[in-house]
Amino acid sequence: MRAILLALGLSLGLGLGLGLATGGRAAALVVEEERLFPASGPPVATLSVLSTTDTAILGPVIAAFQARNPGVAVRYTVAGSQEVYAAIADEGLPFDLVISSAMDLQMKIANDGLAAPIRSAATETLPDWAHWQDRLHAFAQETVVLIVSRRGLDGLALPQTRRDLIEILRDNPERFRGRIGTYDPRLSGAGYLFATQDTRQSDSYWRLAEVTGGLAPRLYTSSIDMITDLQTGRLILAYNVLGSYAGPRLAEDPDAEVIALQDYTLTLLRTALVPRNAARPDLGAAFLDFLLGPEGRALMRDKAGLPPIDEAALAQAPHLRPMRLDPGLLVFLDRMKRAEFLSEWAATLNRN
Repeated sequence: MRAILLALGLSLGLGLGLGLATGGRAAALVVEEERLFPASGPPVATLSVLSTTDTAILGPVIAAFQARNPGVAVRYTVAGSQEVYAAIADEGLPFDLVISSAMDLQMKIANDGLAAPIRSAATETLPDWAHWQDRLHAFAQETVVLIVSRRGLDGLALPQTRRDLIEILRDNPERFRGRIGTYDPRLSGAGYLFATQDTRQSDSYWRLAEVTGGLAPRLYTSSIDMITDLQTGRLILAYNVLGSYAGPRLAEDPDAEVIALQDYTLTLLRTALVPRNAARPDLGAAFLDFLLGPEGRALMRDKAGLPPIDEAALAQAPHLRPMRLDPGLLVFLDRMKRAEFLSEWAATLNRN
């Protein structure tokens, strides 16, 4: 259930006050989910995490962290990627660790000096492309995939490249009309990131967008919603879905196919940072170290379904294209660049 935490006079109940105002207005954070993981020992401290990752996914990792730190309670708050960015960049809410799938927005927080430098034995293990200036650290690498209903294709060959996908859509417009899903980059930070990174990889994105735009696509702000609609038959296919969600959810579904396109597959880095104004930066850094350590990596892979950072795996699959953590991510966050991109996107998909 979505809820709105109004900044004035509100507390999270464990001493995390959100009574902040910015520019003369009351701050607000739209929360999708919130859960308190109580301490099993004397509650000596509370770690406050703001994240775009569902509680069900990171819950086992949090429980394992608490087993090692029984005196730490964890307040875990889930919000959309743009909400997470605004909570830190605009409202200055005092969370101890911020986790997000929107690499560009996380990079902007770090680049704007709002993230504390964190260096440890665990962070030193990361390759150069998976961290930035000790302020932003990746802990998972996730493919961005195409999901398809075999029943919906009705005998058509599974597309293996974007060219294949374009040809299938062009040749069968009535079959796919109203039954294609993708992110709405106007509303989803992750969706905007995927779309802009697509354009950096190949011109085929705009050709695909043009064909899709003529087929009344359904637009989403969540991979989970696209996966659900594929399973219920509302969609035949969905483009740019998080593989970490699609893989486990569709693993036992004989109708669904998860496809890492062979021309290229974007590989997202899920990142974490400790805000400069964190109430307990030591706890934020401790949880980050746990995510990057051997036990955390194993739990991420086996329980959370989030592949940990693994250079060898990328080397063995050249079609996987990791999005580097560097200032190049900020190009499309420029206000004029963003407006220009979204205008072209809207025109191409007939959304003006």
